Amino acid sequence: MGIREDIYERLAGGGRITVNEALSLWEEAPAEELMYVADQTRRRLHPGNRVGWMIDRNVNITNICFSHCRFCNFCRSAKNQDAYVTTDEEYDRKIEELLSLGGDQLLLQGGMNPALGLAFYTGLFRRLKQRWPGVKLHALGPPEVAWLARAEKMSFRDVLTALRDAGLDSLPGAGAEILSDRVRKIVSPAKATVAEWLGVMREAHRLNLPTSATMMFGHAETVQERLEHLDMLRRLQDARPEGHDGFITFIPWPFMDQGTKLAEKDGIRSMVTASEYLKVIAISRLMLDNIQNIQASILTVGRDTAMISLHCGANDLGSVMIEENVVSAAGEPFRVNPESMQEIIREAGFIPQRRDQRYRPVK
Repeated sequence: MGIREDIYERLAGGGRITVNEALSLWEEAPAEELMYVADQTRRRLHPGNRVGWMIDRNVNITNICFSHCRFCNFCRSAKNQDAYVTTDEEYDRKIEELLSLGGDQLLLQGGMNPALGLAFYTGLFRRLKQRWPGVKLHALGPPEVAWLARAEKMSFRDVLTALRDAGLDSLPGAGAEILSDRVRKIVSPAKATVAEWLGVMREAHRLNLPTSATMMFGHAETVQERLEHLDMLRRLQDARPEGHDGFITFIPWPFMDQGTKLAEKDGIRSMVTASEYLKVIAISRLMLDNIQNIQASILTVGRDTAMISLHCGANDLGSVMIEENVVSAAGEPFRVNPESMQEIIREAGFIPQRRDQRYRPVK
């Protein structure tokens, strides 16, 4: 185990591993060993035995989208009978429910609707902030920003600035899937390229808009491409201006294949086991030395696997997610409420710490 010992010793001293070294660990290290080393890394980064969680609500702005990604069962064309754009009255009702449950953040996502330009989104954000000034808007994502920039003939920076000035508080890492143009041509050919996704995030970091990073894996990618995805995130995080947040968290989740075109027409099924998911959590913790938080996707992997993930690199279980439509359209999601979320964290041996989108404790 000499080479692995050298790698682990370097990690223990705060050193960095290469993509090739990470691939070697993936292929050769026993899963239990990898998980143990990742757990030690988490303990150094997050002493105190606390695990984060939060309350927010995912509201889909629209389900109309020109992209029609092959893993998505949620999007519709404007001609579909069940196509919609969420109304002001629906926002009011959903926000009132969110506040009544103790939450204060909206995750606003949906499709890239050709009928909705930048003025629609800035108008929406301003109305929501005027009506509900205390609600945080964690909204859109790099593909929407890239699409708006192209449609409006504006730079990524100018689009982000307009959205921020209208009320955008933070930018989700949506639409990353796998940062490989080879894979993206298979699963989401109409969506932002790797360069566009990274370019939007680079400008968000320069503007000090807090962002998250994601990875949807277990479809058309190789393990090497997963690790290259992590390396791209790490290098982009290195490049953020000093004192700026950059990526606050990384959230990987397995591809949910039920009824998707990838599964039904392309024959690409999700074969991710609980063990493989936990290895992804572990290797992510080891590679992403400059991203403070790793969030387990309890929505997609369920209670037991999420609990184990807290012992192999993850330090957060995300949101109780009052409303979620995209992932649940492609599989059976695991739902929790605030009480059961805290019970899960305690049962795993940790202290629940409610937090906000910037990972600041909430009393």
